[in-house]
This record gives sequence, C-alpha cells and structure tokens, in this order.
Amino acid sequence: MKTTAVIMAGGRGERFWPKSRNSRPKQFLSLTKDGETMIQKTVKRLLPLVEAEDIFIVTNSAYIGLVHDQLPDIPKENILAEPCARNTAPCIAFAAAVIGRKYDDAVMLVLPSDHLIGYEDLYAKTLKKAIDVSLEGKNLVTIGITPDYPETGYGYIKFGNETAEGNSDAYKVDRFVEKPDLPTAKEYLASGKYLWNSGMFVWKISSIMANLKEFMPAIYEGALRIGEAFGTENYTEVLSKEFYAFTSESIDFGIMEKADDIYTLPGSFGWDDVGNWLAVERINEVDADKNYIEGNVISIGSERATICGGKRLIAAVGVEDLIIVDTDDAVLICSKNNTQDVKKVIAQLNEQGRTSLV
Repeated sequence: MKTTAVIMAGGRGERFWPKSRNSRPKQFLSLTKDGETMIQKTVKRLLPLVEAEDIFIVTNSAYIGLVHDQLPDIPKENILAEPCARNTAPCIAFAAAVIGRKYDDAVMLVLPSDHLIGYEDLYAKTLKKAIDVSLEGKNLVTIGITPDYPETGYGYIKFGNETAEGNSDAYKVDRFVEKPDLPTAKEYLASGKYLWNSGMFVWKISSIMANLKEFMPAIYEGALRIGEAFGTENYTEVLSKEFYAFTSESIDFGIMEKADDIYTLPGSFGWDDVGNWLAVERINEVDADKNYIEGNVISIGSERATICGGKRLIAAVGVEDLIIVDTDDAVLICSKNNTQDVKKVIAQLNEQGRTSLV
C-alpha cells in the first residue's frame, strides 16, 4: 500500500516572537546553524520513507508562497491551503479526503512541521513499525515519547500491557490525559506507563475516515465534499464554504480519546517540540559558560544566556539566564523563567493596534 505523509504547517509559533511573525512563523525559520528551516528538516527526514510526490503540506493560505520557496520538490497540488484555522481534526480530515481521492486508500503519516529529531535512523525505524501496525484492521497509531523528566507542558498517553498483533513494541492505549501538575507528572514518570503525546500519528485513510464518520460526522461529510471537488473549477468555493463551517477541534479530543484500536509506539529518538526560546540552547551547541551566541554579539561574563543578534551590535555584560533576540524592528529581553509569556507581548501589540509588529 502507498505510504503518504501529511505535514501540518499552519501554526504561528507565537512564543518565538520577535523572529516568528504572522508573515513568517516558526516552521519557516532556521533555528539551527545549518541554515535549514524547521519544515525543510521535517520533509528531509521523511524522504527515506515517503516519496516527495506523496508528501502533502497543509498550511494557511497566506503561507503558500513560503512553502513553494522552501520546498520546491513538493508538487504544487500537494500544498493544501486552509482558508481559516480550525485545529487539527479538520486539517487531518481535509488532507485524508484529498489523498483518498487520489489513491483511494493509503497509509497516512501525520506530522507537525516544527519538531526536531536528534536520531533520524531511530525515528525512521519507529515510523516503519507504526506503518506495519496501522495496516492491521482499523488501527490508529500514535507515536509517544519516552519521558526523561516530569514535564508539565505536554499531554500524556497512558498505555497498558496489551500489544498489537505481530508487533510487541506497540501498546494498546488506555487513555489520553491533559497536561498534569508537577506532582502528577512525577507520578507518571515513576510509573513507566506514560508517554509524552507528540502529536504524530499513523493510520490508513480508510481507518481515520471511518472514525471521523462515527465520531465527527459533520467534519467527515464536509471533508468528503472537499475531496470530491478537489481538482475541479468549484474546488476553491467548496473548500471555503465547508472549512468555515467546521468546528475547531483537535484530533485528540475528537477521535483519539473515543476510538477503539488505538496503539502507541514509544519513541526515543531525540525528539524536541521546540516550543519556545529555551529550546535553542537544547538543539544547538553552547559555549563553556552555557551561552548560545548567534550573530552580532559581544558577551562578557555572561552565563546561561541565549543571545541572537541582528544588524545592531548586542553587548551583553554579566547577564545571566536571559534570552535576548534582536530583529530589525523589535528586541526581546526575557527571563528564562518567563518564556511561556512571550505570547502575551503579541496579545498586547494586537490590543494596541500595532499589528505590523505581530
């Protein structure tokens, strides 16, 4: 059976302001010194498993040009433009309907565009196992990440002892749980029965469509109408009408928390969701004082700082545990303890009508 991939690339990456903007969000930025953007890395590590012609990008209509520029080997018809943001369930249903029209049925890898993977060979092996599990019956497979500390910023997957037929590495999912408080996260870690929810999925088109039909019938029907119109002169009109009518709902809440035959494969391949500026020091080399320094910067006596310079010189003297990022029109100075609050800057800018900075 044909293996396809859907890369979800519609997010805004607000916690990476001021580099991430509405016009060029995080997935289209390079946050590593090799110059490759997040979405380019996502596509590149898929190529051993999926042909470029079978990779589909779902993104905001405003980012079509960026996708074309950064991923010239992806066919233009495989870049699916959402007319508005409606969360992951409509995004996935849209892609599944289009791929189903092209191939009738196929394996569908569903992946975020803005994660980094440290060990790509292990990643590929894990996905291959997930593909095998997805081919049995109507199995829905999710890739969980083996936790190594009690993270409170991720949802978790609780799994049991039952394994998939023919694959002892895939465990039947017991339940999905929301982001825990710290004591609960410590309990999850100690139990050895919980994985971080990575947002990566593998299933057949027929399997996810059957579940959409059962649990999200309005989105299922709308997606079918979009798929039927794909490639016709009415496509844009149908897409807009149906997409705006969709409720905004995640695939986790809409399907994964309700369906049967859900399995998870534990992943230990150096996953990082690159959620905020703290990730930069994790994914790049730091100096002897644990600073990450990039661009036009002089650092004297600074420790544990992330400093990204632009055209202007940044002179950092004796700063500790700070994030400093300079762009042409804005400078961010942020304590490492408050990186989650960077998106509040965007909220204030919008309230003040300073949308050119967002």
